[in-house]
Amino acid sequence: MKHRRWLLAGLLLALLWAAPASAQNRIIVRTTLGQAGLESLLQPLCLLQVCNVVGPLDGNLGQLFLITTSLDATTLLNLLRPLGGIVDGELDQLLSLIGGLNVVGTPPSALTDSAPADYHGTTVWHGYANQPAAVRVGVPTAQSQFSVFGTGFIVADIDTGVDPNHPALAGVLLGNGVRLPSYDFTNNQAGASELNDLSPADSSSIHSCSPSPTCQPAKVNQSSAAILDQSSAAILDTNPKYAAFGHGTMVMGVIHLVAPQASLLPLKAFHSDGTGYLSDILRAIYYAVTNQANVINMSFDFKSYSPELATALNYASQKTLICGASAGNEGQNIVVYPAGLRSSVMGVASTTDSDTRSSFSNYGSAVVWVAAPGEGIVTTYPFNTYAAGWGTSFSAPFVSGTSALLHNKQSTNEAQAATAIAHAQPLPDSTLGHGRLDIVQALQSISPADFSISTNPTTATITAGQVATYTVTLTPINAFSQTIALTCGGEPPASNCTIAPPAVTLNGANPATATVTLQTTARAAAPAGFVATGPFSGASAARLGWIVAWIAGLLVWAMLCHLGLVSRPGRGLAAALGLVTFSLALYSCGGNSSGSSPGTPPGGPPPPASLTLSSVTLTPATVNGGVPSTGLVTLSGAAPSGGAVVTLSSSNTSVATVPASVTVPAGASSARFPVATTAVSSQTAVTISASYGSGSQQSAVLTVTPATSAPTLTSLTVNPTSVNGGNRSTGTVTLSSPAPAGGVVVSLSSSNTSVATVPVPPSVNIPGGAASASFPVTTMTVSATTTSTITGSYAGVQQSAVLTITPQPTSGPSLTSLTLNPASVTGSSSSIGTVALNGTAPAGGAGVVVSLSSSNSAGAAVPPSVTILAGATSATFTVTTVAVPTATTSTISASYNGVTLTDVLTITPVPPPGTPAGTYPLTITGTAGALSHGTSPTLVVK
Repeated sequence: MKHRRWLLAGLLLALLWAAPASAQNRIIVRTTLGQAGLESLLQPLCLLQVCNVVGPLDGNLGQLFLITTSLDATTLLNLLRPLGGIVDGELDQLLSLIGGLNVVGTPPSALTDSAPADYHGTTVWHGYANQPAAVRVGVPTAQSQFSVFGTGFIVADIDTGVDPNHPALAGVLLGNGVRLPSYDFTNNQAGASELNDLSPADSSSIHSCSPSPTCQPAKVNQSSAAILDQSSAAILDTNPKYAAFGHGTMVMGVIHLVAPQASLLPLKAFHSDGTGYLSDILRAIYYAVTNQANVINMSFDFKSYSPELATALNYASQKTLICGASAGNEGQNIVVYPAGLRSSVMGVASTTDSDTRSSFSNYGSAVVWVAAPGEGIVTTYPFNTYAAGWGTSFSAPFVSGTSALLHNKQSTNEAQAATAIAHAQPLPDSTLGHGRLDIVQALQSISPADFSISTNPTTATITAGQVATYTVTLTPINAFSQTIALTCGGEPPASNCTIAPPAVTLNGANPATATVTLQTTARAAAPAGFVATGPFSGASAARLGWIVAWIAGLLVWAMLCHLGLVSRPGRGLAAALGLVTFSLALYSCGGNSSGSSPGTPPGGPPPPASLTLSSVTLTPATVNGGVPSTGLVTLSGAAPSGGAVVTLSSSNTSVATVPASVTVPAGASSARFPVATTAVSSQTAVTISASYGSGSQQSAVLTVTPATSAPTLTSLTVNPTSVNGGNRSTGTVTLSSPAPAGGVVVSLSSSNTSVATVPVPPSVNIPGGAASASFPVTTMTVSATTTSTITGSYAGVQQSAVLTITPQPTSGPSLTSLTLNPASVTGSSSSIGTVALNGTAPAGGAGVVVSLSSSNSAGAAVPPSVTILAGATSATFTVTTVAVPTATTSTISASYNGVTLTDVLTITPVPPPGTPAGTYPLTITGTAGALSHGTSPTLVVK
């Protein structure tokens, strides 16, 4: 290596040393050697000439460096590139902000509207806050409708700096003691004041003024006119070293106009004459990333491609920064940078007041993502005044400010922001990308119209038998204006929940309300230990009186016998008296051991002849096909002991189905039932009928309409969630609503295809009208337990589930499922458990013995094992429970051949008659198409 370096140095001497030292040249080098290693590498190359490693351009990354040298820059680059540790290099370009076709036009009237106006806590000129360009792109509407102002996010601007004392900007400028220092890369110092570029004499000679006949907009450079006195404007306009003075303050003002509460980070990479080095721009980009900026604005362009600029902006994009840049002012369909780096930057063209392309604006798909106003834009200017600017430099910050607003709605990266901003106003000119910026549409694309739902009070406390009332408030979000159907759930036993009105239509601006009424049933009062089996009539009271009298007589006679006051024959009479007493008591109870009256069946008295079916209602009465409705049957009075069975039917079971019947619980007057619907191609009316007793019938009409919104992917499940390698699991994908005609295709993938694979091609089709579909997941044998995440994707939404693959048992089938039916029982009731194998139990033996256990054997007991007979794949067993005072659970486990499966059984206490005391979380649900939101008030019943 040493010989190679000295050889190169000799070549350099032969080529260059005969010539006198040239002016300082600059190159940008990427290396893996670090600064010290790079300096060591340069030492034999430069010999007597100057080669200085100025420092890193990429902050703490330490891979990108600026080298200044008196050698020919191209020759030095060619010598460096083949050496070990050198990745690449390029010349450091000197760039310029000025030039182009953009020139000052007629100053807008808003520039002289200096009436004070409050703009989000800061006093600004009225013409600035309310200018036509802001209204055209939707700034005030977006801020008010979405309540977004850029709060909490940082927008960096790589430019000429800023006037840090401008009253409109001072409160949000980073570096004014807010959070972190802005930086001046042209002078390598903290702070980014462009006032430092003025000479002391010029600085003291420039004065602002209030708009008046003697103080009108004055041209201060090629593309800007400011409110300054004529002598001050002349200092700036006639001096080339101030050709770009104020540019940074003006761009910052536009960002602040769109996102007034975003923090602004000025990064000074250009001098007031408009010149700046590529190396300083690179330093500013890495600085913005390091200091947690969210957006970078770049209101400049140049024609030469820079690999390191592309690398820096790609790095910023990977760190989720959003970058916007001006498309340039040459009026041509050409490629300029950074706007030409479309994978990581949004290029912005300029439009006129009439939404046509500005004559000076570059155009074409290579550099333009979207357009924004860029003529006569009123904005901030140094010396506490305001100016109007012409150029794509003032179009780009509209997009950068919008990016900060997007961050307020959700965490957003470059690709997501570009997709949202592409929701623009279409223009006839197809060369202006996706059209003219529309901030409202951009925000709506990531914040679709929606609604919220709340209840008041959040908790209601009543005594059984009383009514609880809640007010439901539905509030539109993002101009939501659809009809919302309301349903009630979670109500306690022996209660009835109604909502009036059952559906509410929002107007997009104002909240609407509905009233929820929950009627409970009083509990029967009875002395402890005494259970009334029916109405306590006068005859029953008389019988009870006879029993008490005979028992009292018996007690008196027994006492007399004990004292010897009754003869032996008299004692025989006492025995006879006892027998008569018992017979009378038996008669008073109805003469039989069942306690039923003669002629009354053991199940209790028949329903009262006067009880009829009063009504059947459906909520909502109109649904999209595939969306359920809820039916409510109401009797004319309380259901008798044993409940009242109401028969149900549907006139069109291909569209809407109901259960065969619904039981109104004893003591209640109503009960709910589900109505399932299927997708339809046209609006269909279905009559739901209910009947009770003889001749008591009611009906209601359900209107089923075609689905109006595209479904989304809501879940992906696998069953079983754990299999032995080589066995299959079944995946199921579910949509929020039935698939449209033609069906939808859900893409599938497996995170570990060496152990689990999905079908080929990797997708599953959900047929039109269906809301779900299943697919096989094939697994391979494994030596150790491992997992694979199965993922489904549709319409930008992903859902996933984890499948566990275990080693195959030594031989024979393995246990694949354990289920309990029902999964919740009342204490003293039983549940049926089922265990299943992935194959048949081996023949020629006693079958497969599956061990069973319960985590709470005091509440739920299982046999120690269950046998799956030879040739069978499953067996059932009984889970017996005991009465419990409060709800409890028990985990039932089944084990065979190294595989253990579990399921949970819930045991609830027997409810008392009427509405039981307790705390009940209710659910009030609002549904509009595919949107569904709920609120959960609490009901406390004493």
